[in-house]
Amino acid sequence: MKPATAAKKLGVYLPATPAEFQEGVVSRAELNELQADPPQWLRELRQNGPHPRPVVAAKLGVSIAGLARGGVTEPLTTEQIEALKQEQPEWLEKERATQAEVRKEAVRIKNLKKEKDDKQG
Repeated sequence: MKPATAAKKLGVYLPATPAEFQEGVVSRAELNELQADPPQWLRELRQNGPHPRPVVAAKLGVSIAGLARGGVTEPLTTEQIEALKQEQPEWLEKERATQAEVRKEAVRIKNLKKEKDDKQG
């Protein structure tokens, strides 16, 4: 698979990976090996970043769109993410509340569907 796909599956920011990873092709076996026994560079990236937007969004408890609305367009390090959590800017509070509502609504819809299926079953 392409390095970008492998980086996405590993949850790391591709430009921060070693050159040999970026320039090569990653087989399914190699991907499984990286996941099972991550090398030092991968452990370091996962721990300290820079992290890709999906990881940043998850660590902040917001959506990727929420990051964009908050003006966060670049990858962030773990240190930068923790600083944002400490600062609690207004946009972050708002986006976390929005995300909580989205999750709550998803659970409500799932329960309605389950009830409907139970009645039909």
